Amino acid sequence: MHFPALQRDFYARPSLEVAQDLLGCLLVRQLDSGQTLAARIVDLEAYIGQEDTACHASKGRTPRTEVMFGEPGHAYVYLIYGLHHLLNLVTEEAGQPCGLMLRALEPVHNCEVMREIRPVKGRNLCNGPGKLTRALDVDRQFNRWDLCSGQQLWVAPRPAPLTEPVGRGPRVGIDYADQKDREAPWRFWLEGNPWVS
Repeated sequence: MHFPALQRDFYARPSLEVAQDLLGCLLVRQLDSGQTLAARIVDLEAYIGQEDTACHASKGRTPRTEVMFGEPGHAYVYLIYGLHHLLNLVTEEAGQPCGLMLRALEPVHNCEVMREIRPVKGRNLCNGPGKLTRALDVDRQFNRWDLCSGQQLWVAPRPAPLTEPVGRGPRVGIDYADQKDREAPWRFWLEGNPWVS
């Protein structure tokens, strides 16, 4: 199968537009072994700039958030609880720190290889933000990675039009944020998809 990489102009748009357009696209990971894994994006959240108190960049530019201030189409990968890597895709123009955090994937290509990497049963494979990075072997080495290069880690366009309706609601696990940001409907998912987190 051929998985062309989405290019910079796809990411260089308002985050909420990009978020909805990413649903159904494929996250592609080429392993060192040469095997290619692909999984459909079914659940994600937008974090929009310094005025969004749920966004890491709300505290300003730091070594950790530097990549969010850079050009769109790069990966921002960080570790939470010292355990789980979370994968974010940088959006909008350079200097406007925005990103989309992937929450859940539906495996579509080389699923058995994903289960070798993360040996769990059923939907537990990648129905959560820390699970999906483990199943696709994505860690901090991909922080600042150029997703437009089409090498090792990238996003390919939807292989087919969406058939599921798009759900929309508040983001998860952001109790620390201001109320308006906790309530902002900036999480998007494919309704009825069994892999949604």
